[in-house]
Amino acid sequence: MSEVIVNKVAESGIVEIDLEKYYPKEQIVVFDLKDYLFMGLILKEKDFREALKNLDWSVYQDKYVAVTCSADAIIPMWAYMLIASNLQPVAKDFFIGTEEGAHKTVFLKNIDGIDSKEFADKRVVVKGCGDLPIGEFAYLEITKLLRPVAKSIMYGEPCSTVPVFKKAKV
Repeated sequence: MSEVIVNKVAESGIVEIDLEKYYPKEQIVVFDLKDYLFMGLILKEKDFREALKNLDWSVYQDKYVAVTCSADAIIPMWAYMLIASNLQPVAKDFFIGTEEGAHKTVFLKNIDGIDSKEFADKRVVVKGCGDLPIGEFAYLEITKLLRPVAKSIMYGEPCSTVPVFKKAKV
C-alpha cells in the first residue's frame, strides 16, 4: 500500500508575493545639468534655453529620467522647471536625484500600486530570495502595505518562513 503524498504548502492557503515582479524593468536615463554649466560653475539662462531648444528630446521618449547635477554648482529653480516642461511631453516620468534614487522611487510606486484588498485576511509570504537586488526599503514598504489587511505576514519561502506579523485573534 502506497502513502499519498500531501503538499501541505499548497493546502495551507499561503499566498506568496514576489517583489521581483514589481522591480522596475524600464530604462532610467540621467539628465545631468553639469553638461550645461558655463566654466563648470554657473548656468547662463540664455545659453541654457538655447541648448534645451536644440536638444533631441526623443532620447527620453517613454523613459524614466533622473534629473541631477553632478557638479558642485548652484542651480536656479527655474532651470528645473525648464527641464520639466521639456520632459513632460516625452518622458514616462522624471525625478530629481540620481539614477539609483529614481530606481527606488519607481520601485516604491510599483509597490504602492498593489491592491492590498487581495491580501485581506490571507497568510502572506514575502519571497526572500531571487535574482534581483531587492533593497530593504521594498520589504519595509510591502510590510507597511500588508499589515493592516493580512492575517499574517512571513518572510522567506512557503516551506521555510520567518514570522513577521500575526493579527491578534478577536
